[in-house]
Amino acid sequence: MRARARALRARGHNIRSVARTLSLPYTTVWHWCVDRPQRAVVGTAARCFRCSPDDSNPTDPAAYAYLLGLYLGDGHLAVSPKVPVLRVACTDTYPGLVDACAAAMLATLALRVQRIQKKGCVSVESSGTHWPCLLPQHGPGRKHERPIVLADWQRQIVEAHPGDFLRGLFHSDGCRFANRVVVRGKEYVYPRYMFTNESADIMGLCQWGLDLLGIAWRMNRRNSLSVARRDAVAALDRHVGPKT
Repeated sequence: MRARARALRARGHNIRSVARTLSLPYTTVWHWCVDRPQRAVVGTAARCFRCSPDDSNPTDPAAYAYLLGLYLGDGHLAVSPKVPVLRVACTDTYPGLVDACAAAMLATLALRVQRIQKKGCVSVESSGTHWPCLLPQHGPGRKHERPIVLADWQRQIVEAHPGDFLRGLFHSDGCRFANRVVVRGKEYVYPRYMFTNESADIMGLCQWGLDLLGIAWRMNRRNSLSVARRDAVAALDRHVGPKT
């Protein structure tokens, strides 16, 4: 209630109007909004839609859905006594992927992003106290060794932006390539998508995202999903496409 009162006050309402709107005593609202100095909201706290009383959705939900897919694939949220750090490992082969990851972090929460060169990959990193609010799947140990379940509010975002979510998953743990098969001595070449992940929960989320778009898939191994039908590949191309 105090946060709602201060939010109304910040939008220009006077004390009497706030008190009337919230059915509170005038003096109570005055003490909350005027008598005690308020600390300015700075840093990622000002951008965290999970903590803001005025926002319930990300400013750019498509960017969040894409970043969520990247995080579930190749991301890691390091939570320490200091500031949490979100890290997503992007291969050197696709500089466009590095740029897209950094742009998604900035659109979602980050005030700044670092690119740290490592052997064979670039670690795209952002420090922010409120990253755990937006990625509640973080925890000790590897993702495939613990449950990965989306919160209800995350599922709503993915349901609205399944293509962006799948693009993040396939850009991290997936690929699009030319599959070659020989039938009766004749070679056929056709595009195919593969997604590989050791977590049964994350694999299930990928299947769910494909089902939302009506894209046919099949499991070709325990930890590997294939999209190979011509119409299914064409549909996934509209949302994912090859890495750049």
